[in-house]
Amino acid sequence: MASYSYELFADYFQFYLQDEQAEGIVSDAWTEEAVENLLATAPGTIGVGTVRNMDVPVTIEVCDTEPILDLAPWDHIMECDIDIPSGRLVVAGCTEAFPDAARITLEPGCYRARILYGALDSLSEDRLDGDDHYSVMLWKEASAGTRIIKRRSND
Repeated sequence: MASYSYELFADYFQFYLQDEQAEGIVSDAWTEEAVENLLATAPGTIGVGTVRNMDVPVTIEVCDTEPILDLAPWDHIMECDIDIPSGRLVVAGCTEAFPDAARITLEPGCYRARILYGALDSLSEDRLDGDDHYSVMLWKEASAGTRIIKRRSND
């Protein structure tokens, strides 16, 4: 398993994972349901919603097979697909300059993405500080659609 850590500026409460050659426009995919799910998808692109529009810690893990899932440490968990035919995954904040964004080299193909959201209720009163953190697990797998594994409490 390969692991990558980033601090991404989640401007507009989101960051992106995108195939380097994708032309999917995820901004049109932020429906009311997508906002509630903290996940929007477009061809070759995943928009991950965040609870702050500040720098947030993000970990990307590339796994050989579907990883074992421990639900306990996470507030919210989503899964979706991402096609990466170029073999280059761009990891970027919403308004980051695309040429300057981080890239991860992968074997080209279809991947399953498990997005894990932690400490979502740790925000300060002004919603600028918090311990929220985000992790994405990727493994090669045929397309299986989007699904909610664990829904956060909105109390």
